[in-house]
Amino acid sequence: MQRERDPGGTVPFAWQVRVYYEDVDIGGVVYYANYLRYFERARSEWLRGLGVNQERLAAAEGIGFVVARAEIDYKIGARLDDLLTITVVPVEMKRAYFWLEQEARHSDGRQCAVARIKAACVRHSDMRPQPIPETLTARIAA
Repeated sequence: MQRERDPGGTVPFAWQVRVYYEDVDIGGVVYYANYLRYFERARSEWLRGLGVNQERLAAAEGIGFVVARAEIDYKIGARLDDLLTITVVPVEMKRAYFWLEQEARHSDGRQCAVARIKAACVRHSDMRPQPIPETLTARIAA
């Protein structure tokens, strides 16, 4: 898929998902919580694209990323069989967490949902915050 530059000059990571029957509510639109699932999948694919294998990270270093905060605004509903593009843009990097902006758009460009996600690096054994390894910091912030 071709990526277009946003006005800020950052090239967002883009991942597509089709809306299935299991994703919609009785009104025929995507159930609101499912956008968080779409955003999670896109973040996982974004990390994979950066060369971050989350399973290996957990096994080798005992750490992983968890969502510490999610702020989401819903714009228009997506419907059964719509093709959505989910984007990921890192916007702020700190020692033990980073902020991402994500959005879901219809194939015609209309915005369905927009979110700000705070992902924290934690030690799996006690879920305490840990510094993000320097080898990952450069990749995430790029």
